[in-house]
Amino acid sequence: MKRRAFITLLGGAAAAWPLAARAQQSAMPVIGWLNATSPDLYANLLRAFHRGLGQTGHIEGRNVAIEYRWAENQYDRLPEFAADLVARRVAVIAATGGTPPALAAKALMTTIPIVFQVAVDPVKVGLVASLARPGGNVTGVTSLNLQVGPKRLELLHELVPTATVIAALINPTNALSETLLRELQTAARILGLELHVMHASAERDFDAVFRSLIQFRAGALVIGPDAFFFSQSKQLAALAARHAMPTISQYREFVAAGGLASYRTSLAEMHRLAGVYTGRILNGDKPADLPVQQSVKVELVINLKTAKAFGLNVPPTLLALADEVIE
Repeated sequence: MKRRAFITLLGGAAAAWPLAARAQQSAMPVIGWLNATSPDLYANLLRAFHRGLGQTGHIEGRNVAIEYRWAENQYDRLPEFAADLVARRVAVIAATGGTPPALAAKALMTTIPIVFQVAVDPVKVGLVASLARPGGNVTGVTSLNLQVGPKRLELLHELVPTATVIAALINPTNALSETLLRELQTAARILGLELHVMHASAERDFDAVFRSLIQFRAGALVIGPDAFFFSQSKQLAALAARHAMPTISQYREFVAAGGLASYRTSLAEMHRLAGVYTGRILNGDKPADLPVQQSVKVELVINLKTAKAFGLNVPPTLLALADEVIE
């Protein structure tokens, strides 16, 4: 074969390969991933979602594609991202990272299936008609996270029994902040504690929050459940250490970064279950026929090194209950 003819043939084949690859990719079903946070802290939870997908026979890049949209804690961008996924005609939307992505997705679509992962009662917030019979195009996984909020306060009281004044950090832009606050206030009254509420919705708010703790003479801090606080786990743990403030969060990542303790429903298990439901819908199941799953697995994590630095003696009963102790 002449050199010019060979080059022409090679060029034609090279041009055809991307077309073939694109055709193969377009033939794959596409999942729209809508998340309120950022990918840097979500690696473990994303792996759990992929495990759930794998249980239904779906592997990203092999027989399914995923379009990722991360709001980076800018909740006002979620409707824009949801609309973009609708325009791309994805097969199903996995709305993860809390209630705002689920509500943003549901507000825009009535036909594309949606699988949510939330920490609230999805009936009360209008996502589904009932847990057993969701109806429509939406189903997913919910947790006991709001219900364990008072338990989080109780655990903090056990860790710091001398603290009679406790502060609660809430994100006022979170639609669930009022519900969480009412439950914490009720728990504080039962425990005989004085509760001061602090607000933060941006990173710049944190320094003022921790300075205010001194004014209130707070002996401990409970961080409310919020995707923004999850993304700021390292900074919050560093501030708690700098101010010697015993603090409990809902996120293990906070404890791994040096925070005192965390307590919540297992996020990894919730994301695995969401992955399973997403895969089942790709296999032909309808959201209306998939009851909302309730994840009841809770995890207590304690950083014993931090407790010792704060001069706290962790009760043996709590150590025995802990799913993980970091030393």
